[in-house]
Amino acid sequence: MPSTRDAALSAAIELLGTGGLRALTHVRVDDRAGLPKGSTSNHFRTRYALLEGVADEIVRIELAVLGEPSMPDSAEAVVELLCASLEYATGPGRTLTTARLVLFLEASHDVRLRDSLARGRAAMEAWMAPLMAQFGAPDPHAAGVAMAACYEGLMLHRIARHDTTDPRPAFELVVRAAFGDG
Repeated sequence: MPSTRDAALSAAIELLGTGGLRALTHVRVDDRAGLPKGSTSNHFRTRYALLEGVADEIVRIELAVLGEPSMPDSAEAVVELLCASLEYATGPGRTLTTARLVLFLEASHDVRLRDSLARGRAAMEAWMAPLMAQFGAPDPHAAGVAMAACYEGLMLHRIARHDTTDPRPAFELVVRAAFGDG
């Protein structure tokens, strides 16, 4: 059985991912999670604390889903990994992904949330660096940033516009360039 805090975070992600930022209130989180009134505010006193908790929880979930960086044996395998990840993030993981995008937009107005999201981005970049180094990327950090930017752009279009364009050509271009084959 999840803790009260975990139940509140799951409900908050669900609310953000299905109803946007306006849907997120302490009372609605309590209702969605089936918690007694005031439970969410016991763990997250302010709206910012709740948003920061959600941002951290999204990163925790995404890193758990990714696991340890698997070392594909070819650039083509990296492209396949990116395509499969995008399919998951915009299919079964759509609500979580949408919640993350909602936080991205809110961060444009809230420097504290921006700092929280920057910590999450740094964790993702750290996850990606060994993969980039494995393939001899001349600059593993820059390669990871470029791939993440491409991935996030495609993800945004899939979520916001329901774009079904094949991501493979874009990923192939970025992977070739990142690994110095472009």
